[in-house]
Amino acid sequence: MTKIKICGIKTLTDAFAAIEAGADYLGFNFYSKGVRFIDKNVCADITSLLKHEHPQITLVGVFVNSSVEDVRETLENCSLDLAQLHGDETPELFVQLTPRAYRAFRGIPENINGFERQGVPTFLLDASVKGMYGGSGITADWSGAAELAKKYPLLLAGGLTPQNVAEAVFRVKPWGVDVASGVESAPGEKDPGRMKAFVQAVRYAGKKD
Repeated sequence: MTKIKICGIKTLTDAFAAIEAGADYLGFNFYSKGVRFIDKNVCADITSLLKHEHPQITLVGVFVNSSVEDVRETLENCSLDLAQLHGDETPELFVQLTPRAYRAFRGIPENINGFERQGVPTFLLDASVKGMYGGSGITADWSGAAELAKKYPLLLAGGLTPQNVAEAVFRVKPWGVDVASGVESAPGEKDPGRMKAFVQAVRYAGKKD
């Protein structure tokens, strides 16, 4: 079954709504310049409750060019399971955070040398938009993603919405899908109805395949 990650959670209300909708993974963005940025103390308050009430949900911290020390400290203090490295991180930094980190690629990578991971997802694939580290609302290269999905359990991101995610799942056959702007009523504000519609579309695609 295709995994679903709802990213850019900023409030406890949105977190509970995402879980009720059927999300498997929740993402918390620590990129200070992003519209979905969350303060670490606020995140810790939210995740402590989630870990207690919904321990089955995987919690992911999204980092952009943070130091190893900062990532480790945030994972610990915010009770996070995984780190998504969404900047220009090097293999040298990546290896220091394995096995709890996976790399996000903006655009189709020539290879993933230095960023191989034994766990799932192996990596995330996002759209390539100049000057943006995700959350652009632009779709990724589904044809290129489909070829990579034959080799790796990847997480597909980039412009996914309740309207197009079923086609994306059917065409790419990713291990999982990641959504942020596509389930929002305004930048950074999650919409419960859109989250439910998104999950339903993914599940429909899985039954159709």
